[in-house]
Amino acid sequence: MDPRSEVLLRQAELFDGQVLLAGLPADDLLGALPQARGWNWHAGDQALLAARFPGRSQFDTQMPAGDYCAAVLFLPKSRELADYLLQALAARLAGKPLYLVGEKRGGIERAAKQLAVFGKPRKLDSARHCQLWCATVEQAPQQPDLQALAQRYPLQLSDGTLEIVTLPGVFAHGRLDRGSALLLEHLQDLPSGHLLDFGCGAGVLGAALKRRYPSSQVTLLDVDAFALASSRLTLAHNGLEAEVIGGSGIESAPEALSAIISNPPFHQGVHTDYQASENLLVQAGRHLVKGGELRLVANSFLKYPPLIERHLGPCRTLAEADGFRIYSARR
Repeated sequence: MDPRSEVLLRQAELFDGQVLLAGLPADDLLGALPQARGWNWHAGDQALLAARFPGRSQFDTQMPAGDYCAAVLFLPKSRELADYLLQALAARLAGKPLYLVGEKRGGIERAAKQLAVFGKPRKLDSARHCQLWCATVEQAPQQPDLQALAQRYPLQLSDGTLEIVTLPGVFAHGRLDRGSALLLEHLQDLPSGHLLDFGCGAGVLGAALKRRYPSSQVTLLDVDAFALASSRLTLAHNGLEAEVIGGSGIESAPEALSAIISNPPFHQGVHTDYQASENLLVQAGRHLVKGGELRLVANSFLKYPPLIERHLGPCRTLAEADGFRIYSARR
């Protein structure tokens, strides 16, 4: 059981009824709270919850419909995303309790101050290195417009300008990160065919690929619902068409790909987690056609080449700058 869930269950009497659990982990919490419902934006967690508790959790960027007696927000890493989620929950909870739970190292004490907009925050419990806070929503705000919270920035490329659209909580919200900037400079001479942007975020690489290789089929894949929504907005704002899919890892990707291009993720909440990235290196060959290429950017200190060569083929370093390297290997 996730320690945040354990803290909630220490006060289980507070959550008896149709409570919405927003951002809940993929553990036994829904089993312990049989009337509760889940709202999730992590495709991996949602897949596990849907298998164990069919119909009780929804994968979306919008709060699920329902008449809830209370809601619990599991604190996300992004303050901007927490602001949006708290607003969305409070808008439907006039006169009802809104709870916030999170790890101390994740900034729960700071985040609890965000509850003060809706009512007086009260700390209810502290255990398992986590805290549980509550505020009764004294005056419900207006339902927030997610698209109005988007940030846009122009991206100057050799074939023209792309407008990138990012939503709260998406990696590198409102800016171009250094790794993607380097990879954008090395997208030439990719094999023709079906291209995959793995861990697409706001769709920077996927949009650039579709612009550069208009005759190629392009798919964008990410684990996060807000990233998927951002990618769709980026594509739409630039008049581009590509497939956007949610999935927890490379296992969710199509097969018979001619190339996989990635600035792979390595954070899960407040923790560093290289599992998705390393799994990409191990499994990429199963999704590539013969002669298909894996091209990715990674921090220079990561020992990826031996893993790539063990599971795919000879690994070349195409470029190195600002603490990042571009690796390429063909099946």
